[in-house]
Amino acid sequence: MVSLFDKAKYQFYKKMPFALYCKPNSTKIIGVFQNNDTLHSISDFNEVGFAFVSFDGEKKLYLPFSESSIYVDTQNETDFILNTKIENVVDETAKYNFENLVKKGVEAIKNKEFEKVVVSRKETVEIADFDFELIFKKLIFNYKTAFNYCFYHPKIGFWIGATPEQFLKVDENKLKTVALAGTQLFSDNIVWQNKEKEEQQLVTDFIVNNLKQFSDEVLVSNLQTIQAGNVVHLKTDIEAKIDENDLGEIIKKMHPTPAVCGLPKDEAKKFILNNEDYNRDFYTGFIGELNCDFTTMKNKTDLFVNLRCMNIENNFANLYIGCGITKDSIAEKEFVETVNKSVTMKMVL
Repeated sequence: MVSLFDKAKYQFYKKMPFALYCKPNSTKIIGVFQNNDTLHSISDFNEVGFAFVSFDGEKKLYLPFSESSIYVDTQNETDFILNTKIENVVDETAKYNFENLVKKGVEAIKNKEFEKVVVSRKETVEIADFDFELIFKKLIFNYKTAFNYCFYHPKIGFWIGATPEQFLKVDENKLKTVALAGTQLFSDNIVWQNKEKEEQQLVTDFIVNNLKQFSDEVLVSNLQTIQAGNVVHLKTDIEAKIDENDLGEIIKKMHPTPAVCGLPKDEAKKFILNNEDYNRDFYTGFIGELNCDFTTMKNKTDLFVNLRCMNIENNFANLYIGCGITKDSIAEKEFVETVNKSVTMKMVL
């Protein structure tokens, strides 16, 4: 039988769509291989397949289960050593532009245009030889608590990443999601400032208030600190009982969340689209199983926010990094945060 990675390489060579992914804390690698190059779009989220949705919601793509072959493989425990000696050479132009963007965001918040906005930038890194099998294996063996994936469609391009953030998970009438915000480098002495706590609370309140429109039972956990690569975040788990028929409407309400966009959503999104000097495309969109668990074939949905990712173009990797801005944000510190976040992807190249 053809191995999962041999199948993926053949699919890539033939310019046919596929997705490889490994769920958090799982030993299973799943491959979804579409048997044609049709670009399929989601209309109402009742579709069954592997979803790949853009930040602005204009591109809602999926690989249909009915037109795909499914491969499931088990990880072999092998060490894939990361390049921890990353030399972050600061691009002064990028630094200047991003800090100005942050200052513009802070000014807009102080002018009461919105409460919070998440701004981002793109960094392009040259790569000598693109070996997606090696990069993917480095991700799954070093970022075990992340949703690790690579997604290819000849009409879209090649994306690969390791995201720490669940968008939402639905099993029958139970929905699970997380509020994730605040970032600092991992250390033995984590202390969170009010700025990060307030930022995280905004995300939690947004999710809870939206879910209450669809559910009378919404449960919220205590605040936690979680590690994602070389950084840590604040996290709250949220659960709700819902009617599965409301999934499409819930997704429309929730995406993009304040963790990747801002509050109020529409005003923050408008600021991002008007002021970031590039197109986010699928960065800060969402990705994953829609109405099907590909290992059990049960009707489940398991979606993740597309963070810590990169888009491969010829011999270059486009890395995407951002941070949440509140009235107390300091532009220089926010740029440093994006530099720290970029290391997660740079270490696997």
